[in-house]
Amino acid sequence: MQFQGHNEDACGNHFKTDVLPGWRETMENYHREALKVCKAIARILAVALNLDADYFDTPDMLGNPIANLRLLHYEGKSDPSKGIYACGAHTDYGMMTLLATDSVMGLQICRDETMKPRKWEYVPSIKGAFMVNLGDMMERWSNGFFKSLLHRVLGNGQERFSIAFFVEPNHDCLVECLPTCMSENNPPKYPVIKCSTYLSQRYKKTHADLSIYEKQT
Repeated sequence: MQFQGHNEDACGNHFKTDVLPGWRETMENYHREALKVCKAIARILAVALNLDADYFDTPDMLGNPIANLRLLHYEGKSDPSKGIYACGAHTDYGMMTLLATDSVMGLQICRDETMKPRKWEYVPSIKGAFMVNLGDMMERWSNGFFKSLLHRVLGNGQERFSIAFFVEPNHDCLVECLPTCMSENNPPKYPVIKCSTYLSQRYKKTHADLSIYEKQT
């Protein structure tokens, strides 16, 4: 299930309130509170980058963000030697991800994806705590100061549940090297790009082009 945005007409979600009374209200409340947490984290990131604490809290950044909530259910047993995963290796392409999980182990991170073979480490679940993952957009914004970690999920035969909350700036935000992240000896590594353009490019790269099947029929 995916829940996104603030406008219910634009969400594309259909809730059977008679089957799950209070479900919509619970999810909308979680969405609001999770966004507050992400905005607080963004202030910490700003200070870490020698920016004003409220740097990201502007209308074209996190004042009107893109925020997606996904409820995830994993089952089955993974076998990396056969290419079987609960979720394959990837980086998140947005600004940040706030993750809540149950006590079942499964999430792994790779600190150095250039290493051969790659070394994978399990991330322990801490009761009452969120995991925070910075995405490719934050790495791009910070000119590589922050790193977007490669991660995957392995199933061990137990059911596993998690809640992922993905946050990106406003569609019209220009993602360019932050002023404190560049210098004469450290010029911008990435060109300026509009958030909506960047997300569209990443989406196309990570989803199959089904038009090829239409041409064959």
